[in-house]
Amino acid sequence: MAGKNWQAGSKNSLATAVVCLAAGALPSAHARAASDGFLPSSHVTSLDPGMIWEILIGGIVVVSLLGAVAIWAASALRRGQRVRLRRNAFVSSALNRLNQGVVMTDPRGRVIFCNDQFLHIYGLTRADVPPDMTGPELREMRRRKGMLDVSDEEFFKRAAAPEGLVTELPDGRSVLVKYFTLPNGGSVVTHLDCTEQRKLSRKLSSTTQFLESVLDNVPVCVAAKSIEDGRYIFANRAFERFSRFSRDHIVGRRAEEIFSPATAVAIVKADESALQAPEGSFRNEFRVERGSQQRVLASNRVVARNEKGEPEFLIALFDDVTERRSLSRELENTKKFLELVVDNIPVALIVESVRDGKYLLANRSAEAILNRRREDATGLTAADIFNPREAKLIVARDEAAIRKRGLLTEEHPISTKDGLRLFLTRRMTVLDDAGERQYLIKTHEDVTDRRQTESRMAHMTYHDGLTDLPNRAAFLQALAQMIEACADTDEEFAVLCVDLDGLKEINDVFGHAMGDKVLIEVARRLQETARGGVVARLSGDEFGLIIDGKQPEAGRTLAARIAEALAREFLIDGKAVRTGVTTGIAVFPHNGSDAAALLANASAALFRAKQRSRGTVNLFEPEMDQQIRDRRVLHQDLSVAIKNGELSLHYQPQAASGETVATSTVTGFEALARWMHPVRGFVSPADFIPIAEESGLIVEMGEWILREACREAASWPTPLQIAVNLSPVQFMRGDVVSLVHSILLETGLSPGRLELEITEGVLIEDFERGLALLRRLKALGVRISMDDFGSGYSSLSYLQAFPFDKIKIDRAFVINLGKTSKSANIVSAIIDLGHGLEMSIVAEGVETAEQLSFLVQEGCDAVQGYLLGKPAPINQYADLVGRAPDNAMEPARKTG
Repeated sequence: MAGKNWQAGSKNSLATAVVCLAAGALPSAHARAASDGFLPSSHVTSLDPGMIWEILIGGIVVVSLLGAVAIWAASALRRGQRVRLRRNAFVSSALNRLNQGVVMTDPRGRVIFCNDQFLHIYGLTRADVPPDMTGPELREMRRRKGMLDVSDEEFFKRAAAPEGLVTELPDGRSVLVKYFTLPNGGSVVTHLDCTEQRKLSRKLSSTTQFLESVLDNVPVCVAAKSIEDGRYIFANRAFERFSRFSRDHIVGRRAEEIFSPATAVAIVKADESALQAPEGSFRNEFRVERGSQQRVLASNRVVARNEKGEPEFLIALFDDVTERRSLSRELENTKKFLELVVDNIPVALIVESVRDGKYLLANRSAEAILNRRREDATGLTAADIFNPREAKLIVARDEAAIRKRGLLTEEHPISTKDGLRLFLTRRMTVLDDAGERQYLIKTHEDVTDRRQTESRMAHMTYHDGLTDLPNRAAFLQALAQMIEACADTDEEFAVLCVDLDGLKEINDVFGHAMGDKVLIEVARRLQETARGGVVARLSGDEFGLIIDGKQPEAGRTLAARIAEALAREFLIDGKAVRTGVTTGIAVFPHNGSDAAALLANASAALFRAKQRSRGTVNLFEPEMDQQIRDRRVLHQDLSVAIKNGELSLHYQPQAASGETVATSTVTGFEALARWMHPVRGFVSPADFIPIAEESGLIVEMGEWILREACREAASWPTPLQIAVNLSPVQFMRGDVVSLVHSILLETGLSPGRLELEITEGVLIEDFERGLALLRRLKALGVRISMDDFGSGYSSLSYLQAFPFDKIKIDRAFVINLGKTSKSANIVSAIIDLGHGLEMSIVAEGVETAEQLSFLVQEGCDAVQGYLLGKPAPINQYADLVGRAPDNAMEPARKTG
């Protein structure tokens, strides 16, 4: 349209030019005619014909010239129009090929151009944009179609801005609109479909936010810095927490501006190493300072390059591994410890996979079973290691344990380099978190020696270790079998209890080794005499025999043969020794219908025989049974008394010897048990202590006495000594050392204040064991005294073997002081002996001033007896132990 306007203008100009040229020529001719005297045109005929021809020729020339000019001008105009049309076509084609929509308006706001892309973006046709449409009309049409949702004012404001206006089309596309004003007052508006760019932008933004969120939430410190100036350009939250600086403080600064000099140097060195690494990454650990702490960082640095391959950024990832290194070392130490433990446990340990049966672990002890190094067994199966027969059995047992899902234990032989050995195998299936069977743990313990030992021990359980004769338990079983066999028949048999006389003297004179050999020879002679009958060793020097036949004649005959056999001297180690026997006999069924009763009645007959005369034979009589029943009732009552708290402790003073009672200073007390029976009344210790020792009740009773005496003594304000008697039975049946130790700890009594009184019976039964126990007690810090010295057989040898702290002279010698010179000589000798051995001497049973005076003159260190005070509840001696008067009436503590 612009070209057409331009062409019409050119034609008008050409006409104007022609009119102007004609007007110029006519006045000139007229003027010349006038000057030459020519008349007006009405008088042309009167002109000179020559002049007329000149005018005609001149007019023709002018007209030709003008025609030439007109032709030239028209040709020029056509060429310019063709050039302009080509230019317009080129411009229009170029604008139509743009990927943006373009709309142009003139100064009056009329749309003079819109390209195809504009029509395509908005789904329009050329008919929708007529030549006379204005810009506002075009925008209004777009609003009607829902393609513009802003006012004209908002449109110009936002579209003219550098970032442009983004409009959302109904189909979800986005269009970026930008408005430009032309110098002539017109405008150009561009429309760009930015749907994909917007999607990419949003995705990029989302990805960027996601990555930043990920980096901010990873527990590893992440930082990026520019290689050009070494300044940090990024730091995540973990970096902030570790450095204790905010991100704003870190970004834009170098390491030396943030960290201490030493830390900065370590960081710079790591950066340089990463830049110099051929692969562009560098891993290391280095120490940094954080406040007053030294931390270990595990770092991984990576060089990021641009599109030209030039280093641009340095990304650093690092983690504080200080605790991890510590835990790693601890874990490594634990692992080594566990490996050491596993390798040194005294059983073979093998772990195999349930899935394929391959061995995963074996300790050193397992090498004996595997017959190879454990390293060589890893990865193998039972079929690879054992012969087919053994492998088949092992696999079957493994599968049984796996099916059971629990512990499976069995004993079976396994071939080893040492031959066929018996192993105790335990199999345990280990489940994973899902409850599926994962591992099978097997332990193999070589129990060959143990089973042999157990077999020997089983034999020893029913046999005497010295003589190899059946012991008391086996003898009672044999008695029960004999009773069962003779029940409901007329058969009789006798039970003989034989006590060996003179064994203690042999031990004292020749030693216990000789005594043991004598016992072995006695056992041999008894078996020969019994001629295949039952012979058993019931205790140290007591034997039991069973003889059938007419009774009591058969029993008496056997007793006579035994006495004759043992009367012959024993020649042992070139020394001749002699013994004798005392025998008690009980007959079935007259003297008992069960094994215990028969043996008890035979023992009662033996007891009565020893009371009458050594070397005799005594048959059980009914009155003996009454005595036994009385003792049994007393035994039952004593058991009840211990449980019901009927026992109590009385305390008898012990004092350093003085000329008089007043000058004898009390140094301690001896704790003595007393029994007030609810029916019988006071029961003498001489009656219930032997019963307690025979029945074993002395162990329970002795523990209570020791604990109560120590508890009581620990409460005394005045720290006096406390003496407690220990029975030989306590040494034989319990761990007396642990008991004393635990009671001392429980009561808080100082060990040096406790004195344990023992009799020689502790050492008679088992000298070596008794001696070892006394030494262990001494090591606790307690004092050990020998009670009733002089009444036994072996006291001198015991004094030589063990350094007792104190010797107590038996009351039998003290009572006779002043009556017989022998007693005085014995007491004097004991005092001299004790002092020579650097032991203190205490005299028991001091009841008169004369006895006290003699003992003081002889240098006896301490005394004890009724003269100084009778056994009584401790409240009667409250002043001696330092208690206040208001506590003096506290009752004595009882058992229970």
